[in-house]
Amino acid sequence: MLTEERLDRIREQLTVRGKVVASELATQFDVSEDTVRRDLRELAKLGFCRRVYGGALLPTPDFGTLAARTALDTDRKSSLARAAARLVEDGQTVFIDAGSTNLAVANALDPSQTLTIVTNAPVIATALSDRPNFTVIVLGGLYDQAKGACLGPQAIREAMQVYADMFIIGVCGVDSIAGVTALDPGEAELKRTMVNQSSILVVAATAEKLGTVAPFKVADTSMIDHLIVEDGEFDRGDFARCDVQVHVALDGGSPST
Repeated sequence: MLTEERLDRIREQLTVRGKVVASELATQFDVSEDTVRRDLRELAKLGFCRRVYGGALLPTPDFGTLAARTALDTDRKSSLARAAARLVEDGQTVFIDAGSTNLAVANALDPSQTLTIVTNAPVIATALSDRPNFTVIVLGGLYDQAKGACLGPQAIREAMQVYADMFIIGVCGVDSIAGVTALDPGEAELKRTMVNQSSILVVAATAEKLGTVAPFKVADTSMIDHLIVEDGEFDRGDFARCDVQVHVALDGGSPST
């Protein structure tokens, strides 16, 4: 098989499966794993994949600014949000990260609960302004208009003063091998801080973010306590082996474990 033909076949498998494993490709094409790794390096240079240990994943798509993302797939995000909100218990202190899905989570929280919400997203704080039972704390710092988030050293310092019961994180990509990843290094640094300051990590991810990887690592898969996904075809086995509790958000928003 010619190199170009092999690269095309690998691209096809990435498109269909979302990931490829180097050892399996070597057996399939009857070549060495070194040859496959060279193929994956070439595809990565062209932007068709990102290499991870043992293979490659699809790159995480960039859906643009927060304003643009908020207008996309609102019903799907609302379903995930309702399932995530049901994990929040009365009296907890909760980090809620910036992001369009997390804005939906904030709106889905039970207003009768007494909660302390700590967020780096002013829009989330504003959405909770009519909840008298909520104490809302906004992390300061440099405001990134595109991301709708306060980032930088000040936000990190302030996050380090909080010990949260739960962190509802915004993700760019999540995979059973690569873990949680982000597109921006500053964003990833703040997320890592909030992960370290929290007892429980919750990820609510739309289908297009599953099995993808962004450039900057946030957390290993084993650090995820709850992963909420959409109803549909999803192989939870790899996540379950990492002791991640996977919930499927049904149309009504009730999680099915």
